[in-house]
Amino acid sequence: MSSSASKDLSPLRSVASGTRPRFFYGWVMLPVATAGLIATSPAQTFGFAPFNPSLREAMGLSHSALTGAYMLGTLLAAIPLTYVGAAMDRFGARRTMTVVVFLMGLTCIGMSQVQGLVSLFVAFLLLRMLGPGALGLVAGNTLALWFSRRLGTVAGLRSMGMAVAIGVFPGLAFWLIHAFGWRWAYALLGLGVWAVMFPVLAFVFRNRPEDIGQSPDGLPPAPPSPADPESLTAAEPQLTLAEAMATRAYWILQAGMGLWSMLVTGVTFNIVPLFTAQGLTATDASRMFTVFGAVLAGAQLLGGLLADRVRLRLLFSVAMAGLALSMGLLRFLSVPGVVLAYAASAGISQGLVSATNSTVWARYYGRLHLGRINGSVMTM
Repeated sequence: MSSSASKDLSPLRSVASGTRPRFFYGWVMLPVATAGLIATSPAQTFGFAPFNPSLREAMGLSHSALTGAYMLGTLLAAIPLTYVGAAMDRFGARRTMTVVVFLMGLTCIGMSQVQGLVSLFVAFLLLRMLGPGALGLVAGNTLALWFSRRLGTVAGLRSMGMAVAIGVFPGLAFWLIHAFGWRWAYALLGLGVWAVMFPVLAFVFRNRPEDIGQSPDGLPPAPPSPADPESLTAAEPQLTLAEAMATRAYWILQAGMGLWSMLVTGVTFNIVPLFTAQGLTATDASRMFTVFGAVLAGAQLLGGLLADRVRLRLLFSVAMAGLALSMGLLRFLSVPGVVLAYAASAGISQGLVSATNSTVWARYYGRLHLGRINGSVMTM
């Protein structure tokens, strides 16, 4: 073997011999994945909410028409996501994300030019498909390719960044609308997505640890052990989507994730009218997002730590209980203190759901077909 080939294989030898590489690149990919998730903000429900009054006024739409367009756009946007996951499995996260980021920024600019209900529906469809759909899928899966035993912890750290975005973005959007008008505000958000993500993808992003001679967590692979699918020392499974769908856990998790997404999306999109109907203001709704974001950040970090230490099905059960509580509190927002209680319960629930969703699919079904499996989850 030539000396150059020997040099190229030296990182692999350090892994095989049980020694740690000098620096694990996964810690660089953590802020990269976080940036990818934050870049979905202009297409997230909390990102649309500040624009809703301006959209209704500019196009003379009723709230029902606006909500209906958003609902239909979201439903149709879910259909291609399994194929986006398959593209990630085949072409790698870097190429897939580059294409999605380009289309995402372009669609934000297109959103600034909508003139009526039909063009608004098309913009909703593309933004939902490209933002929380495709970009969220690829960015969300990235850490699962780099971490295994520490996946819950790093997912919690990544989710804290998204929680900050949820707390800050509505206020930023309100400011941009006030300063530049809603059309320029959306165009500027699209340009911002490009300005942040293209340099990261060009110079920093790497697909998998194996591509640079490392292994997940930067540690030697754990020895195989039998039995428990949640064991952090078990040999990594490599199930296909069809094999995953044959398990009971897949459908239980799908039902819970789908229910959570439906309720939280519906409430968040309509949060301003929900508040005003009970005598509160849009400013109160914006402040609620700030509290919600702060609680969510803590819950996601705690949930990530717990995901590496407790059974994921128990964590998910607590998350669903918190979701039920937050939905019940919506009826009593006018009662003093209930807005804070709602923000706290919703933040805790979403934090624990996020921690579960970030870890359970890779832990249960492996990394080989993770894009396709997680794409089917995003479709739900």
